[in-house]
Amino acid sequence: MNLQEQISRIQEIMEDKKKSSIKVHKFKNYTLILSKNPCDIFTYFDTEKLHGLNYKSCLSHKNTKDNSYIAGLTNIIPDTKKMFLFLNTNRLGKGDERMGLIMHETMHLSLLLHKHNVEKKEEEIITWAEKEAYKIYDLIYNK
Repeated sequence: MNLQEQISRIQEIMEDKKKSSIKVHKFKNYTLILSKNPCDIFTYFDTEKLHGLNYKSCLSHKNTKDNSYIAGLTNIIPDTKKMFLFLNTNRLGKGDERMGLIMHETMHLSLLLHKHNVEKKEEEIITWAEKEAYKIYDLIYNK
């Protein structure tokens, strides 16, 4: 990619960021990223690839209430040791489906934070995930 192509790509990404529906909330242990578009996670981190997923595949995948390339994702922020939790708010569904997806991702996050030490910290891991899930649910739906 030549310099002009790189500049064009950066300009496109910046324009996408302006148009995106991303909402970011920084918490003590992680950054919560919310968006209706799953591809926004790539533009947010300014990357083509993220933890085994890629931007081009995301763009070619339909994003509906029942199916999308990413419903939720929890992992390490690129080039840092900090964690993030991403939720595709288009996929949160209705009622108990909402809490199910949120709890699913907070469990992944809790396992990361507690270094997967389920043998010694099982109850702590589950309780932390549950409390965070309620916090996120309230943030999204009860503002």
